[in-house]
Amino acid sequence: MTDQPLSFAELGLPDAIVKAVAKVGYEQASPIQAASIPPLLKGKDILGMAQTGTGKTAAFALPLLSKVDVKLKQPQILILAPTRELAIQVAEACSRYAANLKGFHVLPIYGGQDYGSQLRQLKRGAQVVVGTPGRVMDHMRRGTLKLDALKALVLDEADEMLRMGFIDDVNWILDNCPEDKQVALFSATMPKEIQRVTEQYLNDPVTVKIKAETATVERIEQSYMQVRGHEKLETLTRLLEVEPFTGVIIFVRTKNATAEVAEKLEARGYASAALNGDMSQQLRERAINRLKQQKLDIIVATDVAARGIDVATVSHVINYDIPYDSEAYVHRIGRTGRAGRSGKAVLFITAKETRMLRTIERAIGQKIDKHRLPSSAEISQQRTDQFKEQLQSVLENETLDFFQDLVSQCSDQFERSGSEIAAALAFMAQKDRPLQLPEEKPRREPREPREKKDKKKRQGSGEDTSNVTWINYRLDVGREHGVRPGDIVGAIANEAGIDSDYIGRINLHGDHSTVDLPEGMPKEIFQQLRKMRIRQQPSNFSRNDEAGESQHEKSGSKPERKNKGKKKPGKAANSDKRQGKPKRPKGDSPKGK
Repeated sequence: MTDQPLSFAELGLPDAIVKAVAKVGYEQASPIQAASIPPLLKGKDILGMAQTGTGKTAAFALPLLSKVDVKLKQPQILILAPTRELAIQVAEACSRYAANLKGFHVLPIYGGQDYGSQLRQLKRGAQVVVGTPGRVMDHMRRGTLKLDALKALVLDEADEMLRMGFIDDVNWILDNCPEDKQVALFSATMPKEIQRVTEQYLNDPVTVKIKAETATVERIEQSYMQVRGHEKLETLTRLLEVEPFTGVIIFVRTKNATAEVAEKLEARGYASAALNGDMSQQLRERAINRLKQQKLDIIVATDVAARGIDVATVSHVINYDIPYDSEAYVHRIGRTGRAGRSGKAVLFITAKETRMLRTIERAIGQKIDKHRLPSSAEISQQRTDQFKEQLQSVLENETLDFFQDLVSQCSDQFERSGSEIAAALAFMAQKDRPLQLPEEKPRREPREPREKKDKKKRQGSGEDTSNVTWINYRLDVGREHGVRPGDIVGAIANEAGIDSDYIGRINLHGDHSTVDLPEGMPKEIFQQLRKMRIRQQPSNFSRNDEAGESQHEKSGSKPERKNKGKKKPGKAANSDKRQGKPKRPKGDSPKGK
């Protein structure tokens, strides 16, 4: 491993990949990328021990994508991930890195997604498949995922797959793949089961160990705001209205977004400028100098363009788009809190980006608190206070004799009082920026990350959630099949997208098991779980009472709801707007939880 950071071109990657990486915003390889890319390019197996957030996705994706034959419409790389969220995230990353490979296709396959859609896309052809073990194994058994042309297989977050009970599925997949393939295994820890996989399936692997550095960012107050994608601009403008600032850097992912966001902020009255890699060095320096001189309020920048910015007056960094890894986050927020000053960093995340939030928290060694969206009343008060300050300044510093006479004339002509004329003038002055905002419509908050709900519950929300109705379900797998509670939790969570906190009591028997799930399960989730396999055995998931089972299977209706207003698992059940987590009934505890 080199002491000096290397560029991606120096690591031997082809130009098409290097250009795509530069467009994403990476300039230099992280330690795990520098250590992993050369041996993977040479065809060697890799055992990578690294935490999430160190840049490991690019570490395996960049060299393996370099070997893809885009003319061959068959899976050449298979990437196994423990969760649907990670599978989607890795697939999106592969798509970005292969942006210059004409004819390239990547397909994520995971439980809970319609089989028909996956079958159509598999038939159409994809060079890279990213999937969860259960669904990948299912397609392999059906013959709908053929791996005859497989060149490489990646196990991403292997220890997490073990924790979720997928290790037997992983072994089955490895046993049924072509022997002549390259294997890359990445894991934060190395339990004995993963060590056995390494010894059995990796051929003289190169071992790469990366210790994630804990980044401490003092003097910076960090928070996050969970927003829907289309609400980001509104949230940003509200935040800027109530936050006193001396300079702001807003980070976005693409050069197009820098111009777009900057233009929209200009239209809202903020002196803003874009900063991206396509701009000349002279234009970049001019924008930074204007920010230093406080002739600009805001710079909207990409990661590449913002490197090296050192402006002491920057009071806020806003991550409009979440960074691709924790190192980029630490670099971004380091643009504030400089020269001994304090600073604030706000991170916008969507519901599907909560995983990266957790990764960032682990990297910086602290929790990031939620930042509340300013209300209409707060913004109205802020605007009113600013209006009063401006009015007082005019009254103290300007000669107003002419305007007093004009107001008096208008009062006589319109037969209105002076206060009414003043009110009309205030309305005219603030017409484009009303002092009184309309009342907000009640809105459903985006789902909070589970850890935040845990914290809220521990602090005592006062909400009683023990009356959630649980329904008992049967699975035709038990101790004689080697099933553990963790296998059942992992399968249900992966196939149906049900949060593990909404998987209740699990009882293991010889030839079957039972599990409690919240009442009100939608038909589509029930049907998905019926197809679920655990430890390579069909589960034949069914409600553990004949009447309830017939309701689902024959009429297609939902089971009768004993308590009105309860949430459906996998959907609103995860929301903490009306209730916290249901209390898990006593029973066998899932291992690894």
